[in-house]
Amino acid sequence: MSPDTTGTAPARTPSPRPARGSSAWAWLSNLGGVGLVGVLLWWLGTGPALAGLRRIDAPAVLTALALGALATVGCAWRWRLVAEALGIRLPLGAAVADCYRAVFLNATLPGGVLGDVHRAVRHGREAGDLGRAVRAVVWERTAGQVVQVVLAAVLLLALPSPVRPYLPMVTAVVVAVGLVLVVLVRALPRSGPSRRARAVRAATADVRVGLLGRRTGPGVLVASTVVVGCHLATFVLAARVAGITVPLSVLVPLTLLALLAMGLPANMAGFGPREGVAAWAFGAAGLGAAEGVATALVYGALVLVAALPGAAVLVLRGRPSALRGRSGDRTVGAQGGSSPVPAAGLAGSA
Repeated sequence: MSPDTTGTAPARTPSPRPARGSSAWAWLSNLGGVGLVGVLLWWLGTGPALAGLRRIDAPAVLTALALGALATVGCAWRWRLVAEALGIRLPLGAAVADCYRAVFLNATLPGGVLGDVHRAVRHGREAGDLGRAVRAVVWERTAGQVVQVVLAAVLLLALPSPVRPYLPMVTAVVVAVGLVLVVLVRALPRSGPSRRARAVRAATADVRVGLLGRRTGPGVLVASTVVVGCHLATFVLAARVAGITVPLSVLVPLTLLALLAMGLPANMAGFGPREGVAAWAFGAAGLGAAEGVATALVYGALVLVAALPGAAVLVLRGRPSALRGRSGDRTVGAQGGSSPVPAAGLAGSA
């Protein structure tokens, strides 16, 4: 029996198959990240990096584990807020476990996002709505990136850094581009049965309810701020372990630039652009490019240590799911006054 528009029996969404071009780009970006680290170590020497890694001690490990736990809970809380706003049940305990597994996979596999893909697909299959589950992860990750960029812009404008003279112009360009994108999105057709119209309606409803709603917006903002703060604190910890003793007013902007570089696609489990930007930023600040690379590598090691609880979750992944079989939580209702949209249609627009 074919599914009707009530969403009681949504069609199964086929698993996407990566195109050959995207697979080739993934390999090239991973090799580029590893190659960049190798070139930096060859050019600057391995002494500072090895010395920094040897200075990782028990207090540093415990601090990294605590910061990682807080960041993981913040990410899980943000994910739960967005997912449940989109109509998919997600218990906080299950979200924390899945986020820990995702952090571990992100820290050990190429690309740095495969763990998030895994948790999105797993949650979608358990909840019976792959489309909305994927969108929930995409939107909560997007919210985290936006908050990180905004906080970085504020701190970089307030504190001295190599990029401070250029920030007003860059900020103006980014704001102008954002406004143009908003105007273009608002100009897109939202009515009618076309795939594009359904996608625009779904995205608009997702943002309005999942990110900007009164019940979710403040929580998403607080959770994202906590996550960014934990990542920044871990980077500062890595700098101290690597032997960087400058004041926080000098160190924080440099680590922020390296954190922002981790969003670039050419990396291998986070390694690559982070070390390159750290080398440039620390060198421009007079601290030494080699010390910047050492700090970034120590940060990568601490992040890997903080992600180790995710390995235990990965091993124990056979636990019973609290979501399996709960088809009643999949009903897609009207969001913010919009008309109901079939679950199958939403999945197709993701």
